Amino acid sequence: MAWTDERVEELKKLWSEGLSASQIAKQLGGVTRNAVIGKVHRLGLSGRATPSRPARRTAKPSRPRATTASTAPARTVARPSPSAPPAATPAPVEPAVLPSGEFATVLTLRESMCKWPIGDPSQSEFRFCGRKTDTGQAYCNAHSDMAYQPSQKRRRRNSDASAALDAIAATRRYNF
Repeated sequence: MAWTDERVEELKKLWSEGLSASQIAKQLGGVTRNAVIGKVHRLGLSGRATPSRPARRTAKPSRPRATTASTAPARTVARPSPSAPPAATPAPVEPAVLPSGEFATVLTLRESMCKWPIGDPSQSEFRFCGRKTDTGQAYCNAHSDMAYQPSQKRRRRNSDASAALDAIAATRRYNF
C-alpha cells in the first residue's frame, strides 16, 4: 500500500481530530496501526486534539442507608482489654518417634501424619512432626493452632494517621 497525497491528508485530518492510530488504520483500510504511527512520526505531526478516551465517570456520593425494623441488629465483637496479658505461645511440640525408632522424613510421611517441619532443611537433623492428624488435615492439633491463627483487625495509631494526612497535604502543596 502506498501513501498517496489523499491518504496522507486524510491521516492528518483524522490525527488532528484526536483519533487513535488504531481507529485511523481502520478508517483508512489496508494499513496497520504501526504503519500509521510510523507515518505520523515521519510527517512530524505532533499537536493533536485530546485523544478519544472514554469519559471518566465521577463517583456519586453514597446515600446513608436507612435502617428498618427488619434489619438484623449489629453484632458486638468482644475485644481483649488493653491490660490483658498477650496469649501465651504454645510450647513447641517434639516430633513423634516412628515404630522403627526413627523420626518422620519426606520419604516416611503418610496421609495421616503431621507435616510440620522441625529444624533446618539443610541439616541432617531435619525432620517432620509425624504425629497423628485428623482426617484431611496437614498438621496435628498443636501445630494447627500455631499455623491457623485468627486474623486480627489492623489498628492504626493516631500518630500514623495524622502523619499520613500531613504527607498528603504536603504533596498537594507542591503539585499545584
